[in-house]
Amino acid sequence: MSKLFIVMGVSASGKSTLGQLLADKLEGEFFDGDDYHPEANKKKMSEGKALDDNDRQGWLEVLADLLAEQAKKATPTFVACSALKAKYRDVLSAQLPSDEELNILWLDGDKELIRNRIKERYEAGVHFMPPELLDSQLEVLETPAGAIRLDISNSPEELAKQVISKIKA
Repeated sequence: MSKLFIVMGVSASGKSTLGQLLADKLEGEFFDGDDYHPEANKKKMSEGKALDDNDRQGWLEVLADLLAEQAKKATPTFVACSALKAKYRDVLSAQLPSDEELNILWLDGDKELIRNRIKERYEAGVHFMPPELLDSQLEVLETPAGAIRLDISNSPEELAKQVISKIKA
C-alpha cells in the first residue's frame, strides 16, 4: 500500500476532514498544512489578499521536509495541502527517496458549495481565509496528473471508502 498522500484542493474542499479520517481508518498520521503557514501568510489571507508563489515557497519547503521525514516510517501519512500548481507538488516531492511516491488525492467540486463552506468557516471564526479568495485559488489550480479525483458532494465517509478501495487495490 502506498504510504505518502497529499490531500489537495482549494480551501474548504474538505482536505483536513478527509485526511484525518483516512489517518484514523488506516492507523496513519495526519498533518494539516495550514498549521505550517507562517503568521505572515495567515495575516495576508485574513486581509483578503491572495498568496503568491513567493509566499508559498517557504511553506511548501517545510511541508517537503515533513514528507521526507515521514518517508522514513512505515506509517501511512496524509498531509492536507492546497498544492494548487504542479510546481508546488514538485516541491513537495523533491526530497523524497527515489523509490517513494507522493500520491495525490484531489478534492474537487461545485464552486458554490465550496464558497458556502468557506463563508461558514470564516464567519464562525474557525479559519482565516475569506470567501473572496476562492476565485484566486481556482484561477491557479492546475489539474493534477495521476491524482485520485474525489467529488466533494459525497460525504467524508464515502470519500474515505473510495480512497481506501483504490489504494488497497
